[in-house]
Amino acid sequence: MAHATRRLSSTRPTFRGAGLAALAVLPLGFLVVFFAWPVAAIVARGFGSGGVGTAIGDPLTWELAGFTVASAGVSTIVAVLAGLPVAFLLARVRLPGVSLVRTLVLVPFVLPTIVVGLAFRALWPDGGLLPLVLANAFFNVAVVARTVSGLWSHLDPRTVDAARALGASPWRAFRSVTLPALAPAVASSAAVVFLFCATSFGVVLILGGAKYRTLETEIYLRTVELLDLSGAAALSLVQFAAVVAALVVGALARRRRENAVRLRSRSETARRPRGGEWWAVSAGLAVVALLMTPIVALLVESVSTSDGWSLAGYAALAGQGTSGSLQVSGWDAASMSLRTAFDATTLAMIVGVLASVVLVALRRTPGRLARGMGETMDAALMLPLGVSAVTVGFGYLVTLDALPGDLRTSPLLVPLAQALVIIPLIVRMVLPVLRSVDVRLRQAASTLGASPGRVWREIDLPLTARSLVAAAGFGYVVALGEFGATSFLARPDAPTLPVAVATLISRPGELNNQMAYAACALLMIVTVVAVVLIDRFGAVRGQNSVGEF
Repeated sequence: MAHATRRLSSTRPTFRGAGLAALAVLPLGFLVVFFAWPVAAIVARGFGSGGVGTAIGDPLTWELAGFTVASAGVSTIVAVLAGLPVAFLLARVRLPGVSLVRTLVLVPFVLPTIVVGLAFRALWPDGGLLPLVLANAFFNVAVVARTVSGLWSHLDPRTVDAARALGASPWRAFRSVTLPALAPAVASSAAVVFLFCATSFGVVLILGGAKYRTLETEIYLRTVELLDLSGAAALSLVQFAAVVAALVVGALARRRRENAVRLRSRSETARRPRGGEWWAVSAGLAVVALLMTPIVALLVESVSTSDGWSLAGYAALAGQGTSGSLQVSGWDAASMSLRTAFDATTLAMIVGVLASVVLVALRRTPGRLARGMGETMDAALMLPLGVSAVTVGFGYLVTLDALPGDLRTSPLLVPLAQALVIIPLIVRMVLPVLRSVDVRLRQAASTLGASPGRVWREIDLPLTARSLVAAAGFGYVVALGEFGATSFLARPDAPTLPVAVATLISRPGELNNQMAYAACALLMIVTVVAVVLIDRFGAVRGQNSVGEF
């Protein structure tokens, strides 16, 4: 009997390893087929033309890289400085309205890039460098605020009280006690913000124009308009190097953040502000008010015409714009957006949840090999966020004909590209929730004879259901406004609403302009409603609904 027991226990790791491998096949296979293969094909074509070396040696390439890094760096600094007082407000303050602030600060992060671009253009009609930097920072204040507040709310306040008792001023106590403890969260969020800013597309396209170009917009120009694959491949390699560096910094910072402090309940640390803390509260509220300014400006612009206030832009969505600028009506484009986003979210949830289950299992498996595999897979799943959407889209057109059914003409082409964008976001939201499930509950169920599938149904699913709903909703609103890959892949007779907006603003005529702003206003309203529902219904108490950035 003892021998049989030993033999059974010795086979469990083998069965466990085989099960993990089976679960990992789908997410890794999806990543290989719909990301690595198309990107590699484009880069290989660029090398095959023999011009990559020349493009890399071109001073213009490094000017673009320098501007991309510099502008993304400044936007990151602005986002961090703006996000810290909001993080204090969310983490340490107990006042009426803080829960509303928590929701409002998330809205900019999930707004479509085309909406944000037009919102800032309503404030700065001529565009330029300043609105470009501010728009990228506007997007990402939520990442800093909610990531840092997640750690700040768990710091022991007695350490600051001790520093104050020894004579330290509030600023010195923050600088010498609080800020070092928050450094892992600040570094983690800053790395992700830099990644998002460096790969920004819609905002730069609208606000930068021909004068301010980044690697992302230059890759689009060289691929779509100039057919310069060698130049686009060279720029993609430079961009990829910057992305990998940001991902490494972010991964190291996340690991430090996990082990930074002994966590405490937020309810023990939040209280009514006192003394100089009101300055930090005021700064946080001022940042939130500034975040709402472009949104209000866009709403005002959507009902403003040369003849005064009018809803003509909203009414015109039933048509196709001046001189048939669109091949379909605005409402048809909106309907296409809803259907495409649903398909993309369904696919992304399947892949993202499976990937998260595998990552959690690898983390709980003893040994350096399992941990290394988990970290590698985790980093690989984040890569689509940092590779040009245009490169991926063009890669689809030159590779997917090799698959059965020729997906290049399939209505699933755009959902596939959108799913690739939102899978990393879903993983970052689902992963910390799955990790928080008490492993002793799972062990108890297994001891009582439950199979792994039943353990998942009976233990994991009930405890994580609300966060899974939140992740699905979050992914849906992001897919709804995805513009980079969709702008390249969507057919003129089946555009999504962001693509229709881009078409309208590129054509002359006041009516086209009003239609574009009206469409953006509708996208924004849908996004705000979705964010409110996600934040109020989907998030688990104490769980950061932005995710584990």
